[in-house]
Amino acid sequence: METYGDMIRRICALHLKNRQDTEDVFQTVFLKYILYSGAFENEQHEKAWFVRVTVNACRDLLRSLLRKRTVPLELAEDFCSPDDRESREVLMAVLHLPAKYKDAIYLHYYEGYSAGEITSILDKKENTIYTWLARGRELLRQQLGGDWE
Repeated sequence: METYGDMIRRICALHLKNRQDTEDVFQTVFLKYILYSGAFENEQHEKAWFVRVTVNACRDLLRSLLRKRTVPLELAEDFCSPDDRESREVLMAVLHLPAKYKDAIYLHYYEGYSAGEITSILDKKENTIYTWLARGRELLRQQLGGDWE
């Protein structure tokens, strides 16, 4: 870390322009280094490996689906119109669901993802997503009363 730490942080900052993401990728790079089982030919080869792994990790983070189309659920309340009391009430009920139901319901109804897309985002089977959506809707019906879809 002493040898390559500053270089890795600079590369991350250049690509990500965000301190939190920079720290995440920094940790990821050194975790990959610890788990790397190969041998380096020389110091230049080791440095080139660090650069390549850092750039790839930054690109992976920037390409991730979750990063492109979503906001943290805690901030979602701020995007509701203050005059739309009913929408705010529904959103607050969604945010108070257990995590697995909350994620599925939010991604489906608020972000517009299909069950198949949610499957790849959450890395779960499609039937699991359908089950979570059904159970989440049922919990919302109990909390809010009436029909919710």
